[in-house]
Amino acid sequence: MPLRVAVFIWLLVVCLAAFYGVRLGLRGPRFELVLSVAGALFAFEFFLAVPRVQDFLASRVRAEMLFVLVPLGAFLTYATAVHIGVWRTVIGSAYVLIPSLLLVHGAGKAFVTWNDYLAVIVIWLPVEFRWMYRLFPYPHALTHTLTILLALSTGVVAFVLVRGFEGIGYALDWRRGYFTTFAVLFTVFAAIAIPLGIKIGFLAWRPSLARMRYLPLNMLGILLFTAWPEEFLFRGLLQNLLSKTVRNSWLGLFIAAGIFGLSHILHAPFPDWKYVALASIAGVFYGLAWMRTRSLVPGVLVHALVDTSWHILFR
Repeated sequence: MPLRVAVFIWLLVVCLAAFYGVRLGLRGPRFELVLSVAGALFAFEFFLAVPRVQDFLASRVRAEMLFVLVPLGAFLTYATAVHIGVWRTVIGSAYVLIPSLLLVHGAGKAFVTWNDYLAVIVIWLPVEFRWMYRLFPYPHALTHTLTILLALSTGVVAFVLVRGFEGIGYALDWRRGYFTTFAVLFTVFAAIAIPLGIKIGFLAWRPSLARMRYLPLNMLGILLFTAWPEEFLFRGLLQNLLSKTVRNSWLGLFIAAGIFGLSHILHAPFPDWKYVALASIAGVFYGLAWMRTRSLVPGVLVHALVDTSWHILFR
């Protein structure tokens, strides 16, 4: 992706967020500052996926640990503006710092350590159990988005910049074979998941023209704030780590897919084993996209189209 295209997408997303906030009645200096924090975090993790930016940083920057100051500074700016309290400020700051501190001594090493897994757990579990939501009480409409932006920025600093972990595929690029991989995997997954989902009572065919009106906005949100961060975590990090640990790409794929499935168990009605089963199958296909291309992009597109199709066509 050229840098100018990335800048255009960033501006579009920030403007849409501002418009959405105004529609909800959010105005004033505090909202403007929170929107600026969200925009800064989004710019940080998004532009770092642009190959041209990656090449520039690789040739010019040697003190990668300093990048942790970006998400840390953004969070402290939010904490000061919203007055979230001392303890939540300390917890949020520790959340940003700990993964990079765990990985700083493993920088450039090809082998996997326990610190790699511990850093994944520190990044993932507070989001999975929604503990992080308490750090972003205002505005409620952006709580999830701010949480995801801070978590993803923290993970990118720790694993992409500080650790320099190989094979994540954190790059917005497009190569030969990506479209075929995306199209084939989505088609085969749909052929399996739709009949199975209807059979077990998880899916019901209910297309909605009303929901179609918001299709572009919904798909952009799913693409950037669900599919991209989840593929970074479960494929770029977890499946990557597991495959190197067990020295078997297929075993790493199935373990990561199972963990991805179990991460959906908290959805109501708890425990939602139907969701776990279908999400595990989906995880296999998303993992195949990453394993075949060594890029997050095809899997992100399959993931985003699956989620979008579900929201528009099924209930």
